[in-house]
Amino acid sequence: MKKNFTDIDLNRSVGNLLRLGVILSVITSLIGFIKLFTEGFKMPRKYTMLDMGTSSEKVWGHFWDTLCKGEGMAIIQLGILMLIFTPLMRIIFALIGYLKEKDYVYVVISSIVLAIMAVSFFTGYAH
Repeated sequence: MKKNFTDIDLNRSVGNLLRLGVILSVITSLIGFIKLFTEGFKMPRKYTMLDMGTSSEKVWGHFWDTLCKGEGMAIIQLGILMLIFTPLMRIIFALIGYLKEKDYVYVVISSIVLAIMAVSFFTGYAH
């Protein structure tokens, strides 16, 4: 017998996804803080990466370079990004659930919310 996907299943799954996202984010950030502490972190004297003329490609490139080197600050930033992406993944997850339920009103609403979040995230560095 095939079990139908219900609202209760969807809510439970979304709740588990949100919990998992927050837990992974906290663990990643804690690892970054420990790594940063063992590296002997010093505050930078110049904040060149915060300059208004800095392109998003340069910021992301610097992030990925430092993350690949395993620097503590980049690991903390990864934890923060995971926390930011958690609600985005919740919307995607719910959208898939609404498609399975054939609840097309919520599919449209979730798609609009997803589009707004994606546009705001990816254009956040636009000057």
